[in-house]
Amino acid sequence: MLCIILSWLYSECLNMIRRLLATFVDQQIPTSSDFLLTTNLKTQVAFAAPGLETLDWLYGVSPCFPVRGDQITVIHEPREFYETVVTKCAEAKYRICFASLYLGTGQLEQALVKTIHNNVRQNDELNIKILLDFTRGTRGEVNSKTMLTPLVREAKNFRFSLYHTPVLRGLTKKLAPPRWNELIGLQHMKIYLFDDSVIISGANLSNDYFTNRQDRYVLIEDKPLADFYSNFISKVQEFSLSVKKNSEVELHENWKILPYEGNTADFAAEARKRIYNFFDDVYQTQQVALERQTDADTWIFPLVEMGQLGIHHDSIVTKRLLSSSVEGSTFKLATGYFNLTQEYMETITNNCLANCSILMAHPNANGFQGAKGPAGGIPAAYTLIAKHFYQKLVNANQAQRVSFFEYEKPGWSYHAKGLWYYLPDSDLPNLTLIGSSNFGERSVNRDLENQICVVTANKSLQKRLQNEVDNLYKMGSVAESEITSRPVPKWVRAVVRIFRNFF
Repeated sequence: MLCIILSWLYSECLNMIRRLLATFVDQQIPTSSDFLLTTNLKTQVAFAAPGLETLDWLYGVSPCFPVRGDQITVIHEPREFYETVVTKCAEAKYRICFASLYLGTGQLEQALVKTIHNNVRQNDELNIKILLDFTRGTRGEVNSKTMLTPLVREAKNFRFSLYHTPVLRGLTKKLAPPRWNELIGLQHMKIYLFDDSVIISGANLSNDYFTNRQDRYVLIEDKPLADFYSNFISKVQEFSLSVKKNSEVELHENWKILPYEGNTADFAAEARKRIYNFFDDVYQTQQVALERQTDADTWIFPLVEMGQLGIHHDSIVTKRLLSSSVEGSTFKLATGYFNLTQEYMETITNNCLANCSILMAHPNANGFQGAKGPAGGIPAAYTLIAKHFYQKLVNANQAQRVSFFEYEKPGWSYHAKGLWYYLPDSDLPNLTLIGSSNFGERSVNRDLENQICVVTANKSLQKRLQNEVDNLYKMGSVAESEITSRPVPKWVRAVVRIFRNFF
């Protein structure tokens, strides 16, 4: 009886903490019911290449940018990513546009900023737009903001913006210390644009991501797509805070609601409206472009997720991909942080016909391994969540269809995420998702995320994407026995029950 009473008290305490978090942190914002550009996921447009008919519905959910496979470069290593960014910044003639979580403060980051600075001095017509997260970008005395403020003072055409979630406000904003306030919601998109080229990635602009933190990166050379992302970043900058020459922040000239003082619902509704209208306008324009471009063999669909603004787009498309998979097909899914949403796990377990392979970070390759304080328990938390999912698959007699792998490379951490889809009888990927989303609770409900869905019939690009898969999976080992037997501290179990939606 005592055990029953203690168990009940423990459960009630957890529920009380959850309710407190919901009261002070999780202000509910209604989800937009019409962000998808069509609601029935049907379209009159079809892929030009045979065999892709089951993916035709993608034309109805996002603007489509038709390209050729030879316009896309798959980057494999952090160093190559860094060198590409620096070179492109040095050579940019008329625009540089970045969206990232933050900019680091080390030597490599300083060299990157210096490269941009030198270009500005030689070309004062160079247009620069940088969008970072407010809380992460202002952490510490030396931070992203202090790194870039000298550029703000000198460059004639430089818009530097910091996105501040409308949910971080009041007592939470006043009392939550640095790092902890970042749990509430972040600008997490990773877009790096130079003239008519754009890199879509999951990597931030900091030393680890330039040296020994594995991620994914694709470079696409296409002016219409680059124009789209330049305008998209500008649109998000409208409801972000602008950094002035004196390093103070102010509202964008086309925005009137302070994110941490104005009405939360009004802020979200207006931001949601602007993003939707932007996508809708581009969708109509690209419908015409699709009719004109007849030599395309690859099709790019931009996807966004802004849960705290009521925008669920990427997650709806991802779920549809999983649930519409055909028998004999295969998914390979990668995530740096294994915390799939309940909806994704339910879909994979009960509504997915494809064989699935999941690649995640081994605890030794997790960026939080060895961290001080509660953050040090995060790798164990991801193990626990994976263990629960595996048990769910076993109980549903689906474990034979889903396999788990853990990435481990000595001296490296793992941050790669995305999805590759193989149609039946294909040993090369026909589709990939790449971007900032980890497919977790944060990605869907807290942070601003960007992905692209790339569908291709170009054999060369398919082989390059397969090479990317092989390079990642060669560092992976079968993990089912590891995740089921690896010990998880009791305190981590309790924390996961309370804070799972925050990491």
